[in-house]
Amino acid sequence: MGRARVELGEKGENLAVKFLRRKGYRIVATNFRSLLGEVDLVAQEGDTTVFVEVKTRRSIEYGVPQESITSNKQAQILKTALIYLKKNNLGGGNYRFDVVSIVIGPGGKIKSLELIKDAFEPDGWYG
Repeated sequence: MGRARVELGEKGENLAVKFLRRKGYRIVATNFRSLLGEVDLVAQEGDTTVFVEVKTRRSIEYGVPQESITSNKQAQILKTALIYLKKNNLGGGNYRFDVVSIVIGPGGKIKSLELIKDAFEPDGWYG
């Protein structure tokens, strides 16, 4: 991955953290990694553990950012979330999967920043 893409992703995650905090989320982990993948942000909203995927693009020429979260990516996030839940003894608690979609235009101007709650369901997957 090129340095510009890494920097764009990092900027997006930093914006997402600030945005979610303003919305009342408590960020408990960033870039949680396991052998099966990564979850960008893990947060608490009330009694719910929220796994957040952050997608940042420079334009919507090839679609809105959240459209790039394929079923394979969702499965990877789900598996990583299960590991997080087990590791932190949260298996019986509430959890969901949100997406923060960000478009950053020329000069670093935020063109859009959207929170999509319950962005996808763990179809047939139980934690």
